[in-house]
Amino acid sequence: MQLPVRPPVARMLATAARALPTGRGLVYEPKWDGFRCIVFKDSAEIELGSRHGRPLTRYFPELVSELADRLPGRCVIDGEIVIAGPGGLDFDALLQRIHPAESRVRKLASETPASFVAFDLWAVEEEDLRGAPFSAHRERLEQLLSSVGPPVHLTPAPLTRRRRPTGSSASRVPGSTAWS
Repeated sequence: MQLPVRPPVARMLATAARALPTGRGLVYEPKWDGFRCIVFKDSAEIELGSRHGRPLTRYFPELVSELADRLPGRCVIDGEIVIAGPGGLDFDALLQRIHPAESRVRKLASETPASFVAFDLWAVEEEDLRGAPFSAHRERLEQLLSSVGPPVHLTPAPLTRRRRPTGSSASRVPGSTAWS
């Protein structure tokens, strides 16, 4: 792959806090109950990496083909692999997808297909965006994914402290992540 950001990459990880952090310019977004995943796409070549730099590509063949078709030519996108079940996101079904037997991986890919929820854009074409403000990443990500559909999703627009989820939508969001 010839991308401005190549695997393995040190991931920015969330840290637990007792209260929402405060400060000028912070935005919040939902925390998804899935596997953190960095998608590296160079034309038709796709590589999925875990937050620890381990390959995830072989475990989600249905996502590899969908991401190859739906994402722009060359990009690096940070997000989460999730599986939606009847009661919401199903982390147990996701855990079962990490299996050594290829036949089992293919069977589960058809029975419990995964989705990818994008929340950050690290690079596009030749441009490394990691040094830019998060707001610039988000704007470019929204443009890039404006015409994609399931199983590729864009996380809901970041929220300010005044626009946190409430009611039934809040009960589906297990946590939040703050960005500056």
